[in-house]
Amino acid sequence: DPAEPGCAAHLHCPPLAVAAAADLAASVLNPSMDSWDQAPAATALEASVTAALAAVVYPEHDAPDALVTTGGTESNQLALLLARERAARAGRRPVQVVCGSNAHHSVARATWLLGLPRPVVLATPGGVLDPAAVESVLRGLSPHALLVATAGTTDTGAIDALPALAAAAARHDAEVHVDAAYGGPLLFSDREAAKLAGLDRAVSVTVDLHKLGWQPVAAGLLVVPDAAALRPLDHRADYLNAADDTEAGLPDLLGRSLRTSRRPDVLKIAVTLRALGREGMGRLVDAVCASARELAERIERHPDLTLYAHPAISTVLFRPRGATDEAIAALRRRLLYDGRAVLGRAHVGGRLWLKATLLNPYLTAADLDALVTLAAEPAEPAARLPHPTPPLTTEGTTPR
Repeated sequence: DPAEPGCAAHLHCPPLAVAAAADLAASVLNPSMDSWDQAPAATALEASVTAALAAVVYPEHDAPDALVTTGGTESNQLALLLARERAARAGRRPVQVVCGSNAHHSVARATWLLGLPRPVVLATPGGVLDPAAVESVLRGLSPHALLVATAGTTDTGAIDALPALAAAAARHDAEVHVDAAYGGPLLFSDREAAKLAGLDRAVSVTVDLHKLGWQPVAAGLLVVPDAAALRPLDHRADYLNAADDTEAGLPDLLGRSLRTSRRPDVLKIAVTLRALGREGMGRLVDAVCASARELAERIERHPDLTLYAHPAISTVLFRPRGATDEAIAALRRRLLYDGRAVLGRAHVGGRLWLKATLLNPYLTAADLDALVTLAAEPAEPAARLPHPTPPLTTEGTTPR
């Protein structure tokens, strides 16, 4: 249960009650977002909500827009697809993706799915892209490159130097896509939004509201500075968006997704925003970031624990002092098997670290103390744990 204080392994948030209720309503009504006549109200709602959220990412643009996706993987794939089509229409060779070793695995996978060259992957020994190294690579690729930067890495929550990377890309006529699946909702917070300075210089941005937005899965977005950027996705099927219906003014939804049937995931987002507003969402963001800082301070003071770094968002890495990687992995499995804590793991700097990704905005000081106490348990190598559930069998059963 991601609402349990000890469940802190992944970017998997406890959903807000209002969002879960809206998700249930969407399931009961069961409209499909592939044609207007199946979902006229949901269509109007999606147009309004995506425009409003896009304006948060691109406040200085006249007509920003966003597509609702299943999450970061689909959003990143769509971003690379749009880059490929822009390059093709400009008569350029296939776009070359450049990213860091800190980039999400979906970036490399998307190049494979789209038939693009393998990405140029730059080392990120400090956890983020080095703008000088990026510029050196872009100099040899210009003007056919798409730089993928990350705002909130999976392992550490680190944020690439977006302004410097955008400037380097501009000097070499390259484009920038920012995977802000984790960090994007920092924009709701007046206190934390400055960490995303330069985000609006990207040609597209990935944001997931089922991470730092407290939505049930799925609630992803691909945001672009101008709705016209989405035109390569236009598609026609007469039974869904006949040309004469489109000309008569019915909204055309097939170009809003690579999927045909899709749920009205926008409803839960809309209900959440109506209930909490931008300020309310910002307070939740502030709360988890503050909890992460407090946890890091507790770990830093503990004589038996080592802190990797102070958190950029809400991810904290740490390890018992003097423990081997094998012992740390065994400790994590033991806590998981015993049902006492679900902590993540990350290989950073040649070592294995325990990872706490704090997404519950209602954690208390006692909850943080409990996590520290568990992490400080003796990290001794352990025998292989038995599987927690027996294997499924049909022996001795009677069909009904």
